[in-house]
Amino acid sequence: MVARPLIGISTYLESGARWGVWELEAALLPAGYPRLVQRAGGLAAMLPPDAPEHAAATVARLDGLVIAGGPDVEPVRYGAEPDPRTGPPARERDAWELALIAAALEARVPLLGICRGMQLLNVALGGTLVQHVDGHAERPGVFGRHPVKPVPGTLYAEVVPEETLVPTYHHQAVDRLGTGLVVSAHAEDGTVEAVELPSPAWVLGVQWHPEMGEDLRVMGALVRAAS
Repeated sequence: MVARPLIGISTYLESGARWGVWELEAALLPAGYPRLVQRAGGLAAMLPPDAPEHAAATVARLDGLVIAGGPDVEPVRYGAEPDPRTGPPARERDAWELALIAAALEARVPLLGICRGMQLLNVALGGTLVQHVDGHAERPGVFGRHPVKPVPGTLYAEVVPEETLVPTYHHQAVDRLGTGLVVSAHAEDGTVEAVELPSPAWVLGVQWHPEMGEDLRVMGALVRAAS
């Protein structure tokens, strides 16, 4: 039997979450993330925020890494003042996930950034973000759907060659690209929907939420690269 690759997924850190009779601080993750990894053939491991100096040792144990969606990246990370519509910072996550991204890039561990994860990848490589865009989220807590068109010749286009409808929930987007990144998909309004690093690395960021859909191709590509 071929061993299933171990895919680490970064998590939220919430001050209070409820289950049963308990309400406690919790490291948590929507179940769609580990389920998508499992359905794509990987083993899922949750990576709650830790001291950034432990990121390299953590990544060394993994075959692949997913940086999950979540809160807005703190604007100070890309040299900007907060827009009034930018959400409160998640500093522990920012520090930990930036360290995980740096370690994965250094070790050439396959990396997939999802929504916030794509934005953080861009920031990690010196890029900036648009702090508010309209039309890419439904009402609070409800995912929308819109078409995404791949850029021919990119890694993403090899994985998903046709225009597809994707689950989406975000109000920020890539502005100036980080060093080395190329755009690999757009929305109809021109918003950058996927970025990647050219080979030999396997590094892809998508602005949408594949864990909320049925298409396994993006996660499947990460799992194959990690195998």
